[in-house]
Order: sequence, then C-alpha cells, then structure tokens
Amino acid sequence: MRTISVKSIIWQKNKMQLLDQRKIPQRKIFITCTNLESVIECIKKMVVRGAPAIAIAGMYGLVLELQSYHTKKYRKKESYNYFLERVQELLESRPTAVNLQLAIIEFLKIVNKEFYELFSLKEIIQRAEIFANEYFQSDLNHNLQIGEYGSKLFSLKKKSLNILTHCNTGALATAGHGTALGIIRSLRDRGFQITVYADETRPYQQGSRLTAWEMQEEKIPCYIIAEGMAAWLMSTKKIDAVIVGADRIASNGDTANKIGTYGLAILAKEFSVPFYVAATKTSFDMKIESGKQIPIEMRAEEEMTQNSFLKDEKGIPYLPKGVLSPLKARALNPSFDVTPVKYISAIVTEKGIINPIHSKNILKILK
Repeated sequence: MRTISVKSIIWQKNKMQLLDQRKIPQRKIFITCTNLESVIECIKKMVVRGAPAIAIAGMYGLVLELQSYHTKKYRKKESYNYFLERVQELLESRPTAVNLQLAIIEFLKIVNKEFYELFSLKEIIQRAEIFANEYFQSDLNHNLQIGEYGSKLFSLKKKSLNILTHCNTGALATAGHGTALGIIRSLRDRGFQITVYADETRPYQQGSRLTAWEMQEEKIPCYIIAEGMAAWLMSTKKIDAVIVGADRIASNGDTANKIGTYGLAILAKEFSVPFYVAATKTSFDMKIESGKQIPIEMRAEEEMTQNSFLKDEKGIPYLPKGVLSPLKARALNPSFDVTPVKYISAIVTEKGIINPIHSKNILKILK
C-alpha cells in the first residue's frame, strides 16, 4: 500500500487535527477540534471539505461529543436523547453530501439506545472510536480500489494522458488517496505520463488551490484553467477524459457534485470526451430516484463577494461589504449542481465500474 503523502485528518485520542484547507497553498495549518461544536464549525466554514472527509471528521466529532459527557452532568439514560439532538446538528452542517448521513446511520446501528443504556460510558466511547477508525481506514482502502479500477479504463498502449478534473477529489477530500485524483495517482503509479488540467472552481478555488497543490506535492504536471476555458481546451487540446468526484448519486445515476460539473459534462458530450465519475459506495443514495430529489446547498452570498480570495495584497476587500457592483447586484452561490446520467460515461467505485449506468446495474455492482 502506497504512502499517504497528504494528510488532512489526524486523530489523537481526545482531539482531532484538521488541515485548514482555506489556507492551502499559502500555509499548512492544522486546527484542533476538542468537541463536536468545533467540528461542526469546521465543516460549515470549509476547514474540512469533500464528502468522504466530512463524514470521517463527523464520526470523530461524535466520539468527542461522547467524551465530553464525562464532564457534563447528564443522567445516562436521559443523555441519549440529547446525543441524538447533537447528531442532528452534525447532519445539518452540510446537507447535500450523502456520505455523512450514511455514516451516521451506520454509527447509530452500533451506538443505539439499547447499547447506550447497557454499557458504561467508557465502553461506549471505545466502541465509537473503533467505528471512526475503521471508517477512516475503509475509506482509504476503497479509494485505492477505485484507483485500480479507474486506471483500467485507459489503454496501456497510450502512455501519455491529458485529464481534466473539477474541484478537489484527492487526499484532502478523503482519508488519503482520493477518488478522481486517486485514479490519476494510480495511473501515474502504473507508468502513465499524466498532465492534469484543473478548473479553478469558484468561489473557493478548490481546483486552483487544492488540486494544483496536491499535484505539485505528487510531482504530476498540472495546468490551472479558468471556469470558462473548458470548451476552448477540449476543442484545441487532446483531452483523454474528464474525471470528477461526487457528493451524492441518485439510484438512477444522476450525480451531484461541485457547481460547474454539469457544464463540463455537456461539453464532454459535445467533444466526444469520456466523462467519468469516481465515488465510493457511501456516495450513493438509493432511496431517491433521480437527481431532482437531491437538495442543493445554497451558501452565503458573501463567499462570492467577500471571501478571502477576493482581497488585495493589503487584505482589503475589493468591494464594500454586501456590494458586488455599482448596481448593488446580489450574488447566487449554489455549492453543487446535478449532472444527468445521460452525460456520464461510467461511474468508478471500489466495487467495480458501473457501465451501463442504471438502477439495476448500480445495485448489482454495489452488492
């Protein structure tokens, strides 16, 4: 198993260290979380981001919550209802990504009311920590498997590949290897010469800051492109594939991912470029029939007008607070969009490659 070159989540018994992804690439700073409140805050403010990483951080956050009961004056049987309220707060921190929701469901199958009342708080905390550690390791293993399956989509006869990606789907967004970037890493490890084209991904610049930084750490050539350049790129350069991640996949294969993914898929179809989605089983929401049922998170307008990437060299915002232009135009800031399954060539999972994509085949592969 390859060494993880980038670590964004470090667990240390009674605290969690989260790499502040808002500061990359300028600074590499870890924020310490010692309670669930701080974890939820880090999720909301995108200190930690990426559907798998959010779920992992959330599981350790629940361990921290249980640990805090040592110092809180709760009667044990009554505190379980309070615990469930705290779980709901965690769930609401990022509503679109399904990984956190599914992780919580699995967690509560173990730390259920009966278990909670039967065992001591120490034993409950121990079991919760075991679950969180196993969840972390499972995500890493699944990412490595996605990389292996995904690399088989490309012919060994062609050693040089140009791949376009969107947002950040690497070690920063997962337990380690990554999903879409995990495939790119695995292709490199198999001897392919990879050139990555990374959309900047506004307004948080996950592509130009995080993906480009990860590729630099891995010594994989990477070009940053503005959001509006993809059509020009596909029409003038030989792009072998678009590979993206997923925050939630409906039972029919419709996929929610970072805003801008849908447009890339349409362009890929126009230029006959394969469009691949890389995601673990935990990204599938088999309870919903299509992407129309996926909730889209609307984030603050200030992220468009006043975020830290829109300041001059002195740290002064380009525009007055709440103002986007002299017309005082408001800003739309949906965090995700949904790509219809008809634009997706294949979905790569740790269980195998889903192609053709339909509900029966998805269930068959994910068993």
